[in-house]
This record gives sequence, C-alpha cells and structure tokens, in this order.
Amino acid sequence: MDCVVTGGAGFIGSNLVDALVQRGDRVTVIDSLATGRHENLVGALERGATLHVLDIREGAAVAEVLREAEPELVFHLAAQIDVRRSVDRPADDAAVNVLGTIEVLEAARAAGARRVVFSSTGGGLYGEAEVRPTPEHSPIHSLAPYGQAKLAAEGYCELYTRLHGLSTVSLRYGNVYGPRQDIHGEAGVVAIFIGALRDRRRPTVFGDGRQTRDWVEVDDVVRANLLAADSSATGPINIGSGRETSVVELLAALAEVSEPSAMPEPEFAPERLGEVRHSGLDPSRAERELGWRASVELRDGLRRILAGL
Repeated sequence: MDCVVTGGAGFIGSNLVDALVQRGDRVTVIDSLATGRHENLVGALERGATLHVLDIREGAAVAEVLREAEPELVFHLAAQIDVRRSVDRPADDAAVNVLGTIEVLEAARAAGARRVVFSSTGGGLYGEAEVRPTPEHSPIHSLAPYGQAKLAAEGYCELYTRLHGLSTVSLRYGNVYGPRQDIHGEAGVVAIFIGALRDRRRPTVFGDGRQTRDWVEVDDVVRANLLAADSSATGPINIGSGRETSVVELLAALAEVSEPSAMPEPEFAPERLGEVRHSGLDPSRAERELGWRASVELRDGLRRILAGL
C-alpha cells in the first residue's frame, strides 16, 4: 500500500513510518526537519522509504509529492506543537496547524487518496473539562491557540469529507511519550524528566505538580493510527489511557523504575500560561469503533525508554 506521512521524521511520525515499512507499505515522508530528525528515519530509508524535506505550507511542493506518490493513505502529523510558542506567536501557529493542514488535505484530494488520518490533541481542546475522563462530544474550551488551531484543522478535515467525499478521521491524543521523544523537546514532559535523570539534574515542575495528564505510549498511538486508517470512522476519536496521572506521580513512577535514588528532587517553578490543570480522555469510542485500547502500562513504557538510553 502507498502511504504518505507528514511529520514522519518526528517522534510519533517516525515510529509510525517504521510500522508501515515493517508491514510492507511503500512510504513517502514529508518533513521540514525543523524539529524532526533525519536519524529517526535511517532504518526506514534503508528499507525503501523516501524523504522529502519541505514545509507543509509549501502547497505546490506538497501537491507534487503526493501526485507522484499516489497514496492510498495520508497520515498527517506535521505540526507546530509548542503550546507556549502558540501563545506567544498565535499567527505562526495557525499558519502551520491550520493553513498547512489545508494544503495537505487539498493535495490528498487532488492525488486521489482514499483516507486521511489527522493527528489532533485531546487536552489542548477540552481545557478544564467538567467531565473526566472527557468524551469527544464535550464542550471545547481551548486554553491556548494551539488547541484552537487543531480544532480548526479538524473542522477542515470534516469539511473535505462533506465537500469532496475525502474520508478523514481526527485522532485526539493524550500526552504521548516513548522512544525518540526529544529530551529538549517542545511538549515531552516524560522525555524532559528522563533527560534530567540521565544528566543527574533536578527536574523542573511547573506549578505544584498536582496537575494531571493522560499519558499514552507511542506504540499504542501508532496502533491507533493503523486501525483508524483501516476503519470507516469519521470525526474526532480520543486516543488515551482513560487514566489521569499527576506530574509528581509520574516522577515517583520514574524513580521507581530507575536506579535507586537516581532521580534528584524536583525544583518547582510558577505554572505556565495556557496549560490545562487536569486532563483525562474517555477512549470508549476508540474501543467501540476501532477496537483499540491502550495496552502499555506507564511503568513499562518508562522502562522501555530507560532501556534505550
């Protein structure tokens, strides 16, 4: 099967590319390498994947790549993912996450793609939800431009389904973690803490550390993408564990699976603008319509990262 993966040199994207190549698909990767890394794709490139270094806002170039690839499936993961940057530079965030998504959708339509699987966000959309775990039909209360842009991109996916008959689905991720996440990254709390552990630095906790997140391991997210691509489900689908873990609980779990006393005590800093206090996703629709549920327990996922250091 021919597939295109935008953002395929990034953390989640490169893990997805590996899975597609492993099952025998012909994979074309589009990535600007602004945050993605060429080394994430070395194995996939050796096995026949191709990489085009370009920005998804370059509509004509994106369209040409898809025209030549003639993909059946397009996995759209390329994005601006830094919540703080979206607050500081909301127009730049929208240029990538909204306008860039439109360019990808238009290129997919013109190339005759069967389906587009879009990577969205959960906590970034629901904000301080009244109901947790939070189902997809809950009110949207984005606290940062990042979430608002992802919502707009979801809307364009659904528009292309209505207007052009292009099959689309939007996966609303919890907090994804796992191998290849940049320890200096824009959104990877787990990776940042593991970097502190590796370097014997005190990790920084913003706020009181009691804020909660729904952590989901990258292999589970890759599996959700593959299942979503093979399904006929449309609209938003939560991809999360359904469980909330606080930041201080995360640190305790990391200390538990690492060498005794290896994790220094954290230092606390003021909480940051635009960040959600509590987030937990209801994955019932994913289980019902995709046959998906998170299978990697947090401590097992942390052990997997530590084993690769």
